[in-house]
Amino acid sequence: RDCGWDPDHQRKRMPMSATTAYGHEIRTDLGTIRGALAEASTTPFWLDDPDRPAPRGAVSGRVSTDLLVVGGGFAGLWTALIAKERDPKRRVVLVEGNRIGWAASGRNGGFCEASLTHGWENGELHFADEMPVLNRLADENFAGIRAAIQRYGIDAEWEETGVLTVATEPHQIGWLREAADRSPSETFLEGESLREKGNSPLYRAGLFGTDGVAYVNPAKLAWGLAAAAEDHGVEIYERTRVTRLRPDGVGMVAETAQGEIRANRVALATNVFSSLLPELRLFTVPIYDYVLMTEPLSADQLAAIGWTERHGITDSSREFHYYRKSSDNRILFGGYDAVYHRGRRVRAAQDQRPETFERLADHFYGTFPQLSGIRFSHKWGGAIDMSTQLVAFHGSARGGRVAYSAGYTGLGVGATRFGAEVMLDLLEGRDTERTRLKMSRKLPIPIPPEPLAYPLIQMMRRAVAKSDRNGGKDGPLLKLAGLFGVGFDS
Repeated sequence: RDCGWDPDHQRKRMPMSATTAYGHEIRTDLGTIRGALAEASTTPFWLDDPDRPAPRGAVSGRVSTDLLVVGGGFAGLWTALIAKERDPKRRVVLVEGNRIGWAASGRNGGFCEASLTHGWENGELHFADEMPVLNRLADENFAGIRAAIQRYGIDAEWEETGVLTVATEPHQIGWLREAADRSPSETFLEGESLREKGNSPLYRAGLFGTDGVAYVNPAKLAWGLAAAAEDHGVEIYERTRVTRLRPDGVGMVAETAQGEIRANRVALATNVFSSLLPELRLFTVPIYDYVLMTEPLSADQLAAIGWTERHGITDSSREFHYYRKSSDNRILFGGYDAVYHRGRRVRAAQDQRPETFERLADHFYGTFPQLSGIRFSHKWGGAIDMSTQLVAFHGSARGGRVAYSAGYTGLGVGATRFGAEVMLDLLEGRDTERTRLKMSRKLPIPIPPEPLAYPLIQMMRRAVAKSDRNGGKDGPLLKLAGLFGVGFDS
């Protein structure tokens, strides 16, 4: 087992450690957990919608276009839509190998964060000199997402209701105090003021803020962006997988099973999937994240856990959880495990991982024992394209005819719109603040190929877990990795 424990071994409920809120040991009766998960759908909750748009057809024969966008997730959809906003006369074709929004864009937690740097500390590590510019561009990008949703009437269930970050370990309390001191827009909470935002026996302190975070139904956002793009004249084809990209005169040719697409310019928005540019394939690795969704909760049940408002919650550990409410008051609970499956491949079979679902259910009941007996309606997973700097990178290739954007490491709901703008700037030959950024000029440190990748990532996972158990203090491996600008968390 990747995580070193056997879920088939029956355990008795164990008391919470005085110093460790979460761990790999299952504390809830395993029969109770399995009963709560037994009828959960394996379809991602957001995609399990009777109003999901009908499938689109595939490309047939030969097609020519000004711009070809490869990938029908957020990055590709924003690229196609903004390309037509910039130049309505430009012919834009978008192809998706499966269905629009079916992968990470339709199965994430729906946290839309303004940050382009995976938080202040990571930004200071990699982009210290650029942070004022990055923070301003992040705010502008976040406002652009909000404005587009309003302008095109997209029913994305957008909510700017704030986030509560909680300390579940003693050493994390100081971190939250320091964060509150740095940011006047965030409030440090303890005691009753904390319980009014969330009442859990694991919460020791909290930090509440409303700036730069929103919640969406990610599938509805993807479907709405696709509809807006088509209204602008973008041609969208599904079930069209590009297998090869090759130069052809002043343009590029994308080969598919159904035919060929000739394009003057190509934007690659395939993210976690193997890049059509072979030289980029070592700069991301697929890390699987897993999520549970509860059945709808009543007003009394929400009052029992002190969570009567619409904000989301996350904890401060490096192996962290994130949770939020759906529009019908279910609780989405995910994170903690960050699983790399040997082989560096994205497979449908890896979307399900019973041992992780059982661990998440156990952590859910430990967080909110008031909800003991609540069942889960959905359980699913999906791959995140992780880079070693925990931040996306952007660039161009093939003489400026191809642009790429990848490595979002869990920030893709918001940052993909920014990546789309960078790709279009590069393809148009524009010198902008975005294209002058380090993340648009320099690639992160690559991740070695197999057979080295698997043992190295497992070593990093163990080091991260040990750091959480050791009061947040990094051991030699994490300190060494930090010196080279390499990061890892869940």
